Amino acid sequence: MHNCFVIPIYNHHDTIATTVEALLPYQLPIIIADDGSDSQTKQALQQLGSRYTLVDIVTLARNGGKGAAVSAALRRAAARSFSHALQIDADAQHDVNDIPAFWQLAAQHPDDLISGAPLYDEYMPRSRRIGRHITHFWVNIETLSRDIRDSMLGYRVYPVAASIRLIDQVQLGQRMDFDIEIMVRLYWQGIKVRFIPTRVIYPQGGRSHFSLLQDNWLISKMHTKLFFGMLWRMPLLLKRKWTHG
Repeated sequence: MHNCFVIPIYNHHDTIATTVEALLPYQLPIIIADDGSDSQTKQALQQLGSRYTLVDIVTLARNGGKGAAVSAALRRAAARSFSHALQIDADAQHDVNDIPAFWQLAAQHPDDLISGAPLYDEYMPRSRRIGRHITHFWVNIETLSRDIRDSMLGYRVYPVAASIRLIDQVQLGQRMDFDIEIMVRLYWQGIKVRFIPTRVIYPQGGRSHFSLLQDNWLISKMHTKLFFGMLWRMPLLLKRKWTHG
């Protein structure tokens, strides 16, 4: 395995240094995709890039959404011949203590997608909790299984080649719908998804770029598209379910 980290970022100038410095002990390249951030964030990224040789900045000309940033980072990872990329958010919500477990499971199952199964604290907004339950319901239908325990957490190890093939084949959602759609479609392609329980922190006063109206609308449209995509894949999905019990 030839590993790296990927971090999508949009206006998280106050937390990105903490996130990067927590990853440095692993001595792996850190690819940060700047999704058209403000000047404060660009300055913070410039300082990190100057200070640490492991940091590789990919700059998007304008804000395209989380999916656009992750896709850009994965393309850079592929161009640099990395086989696996661990995606982690820039806002310090993810528990970096679990990183060794992610890499260990990825090494054991290099063809699979390794994802966090989130354990949330009491500060998780109620609206986000309800939205996750609705998405879990639809993902179970779209995959005709309960194999995907969570599809919304952006803390995961991607097999880079398979992920780039999918990104090149299908126009995936570019905002918060990306994490869900790429996982479902990789599952459709026969890639197993494995989960690691991991703590997720919602810091008081933290900044979220999830738009209650826009992102929920995009996620609803995505589920409609995936539902109809499931219908013609139903025989294959049922065969897989029967074969693997």
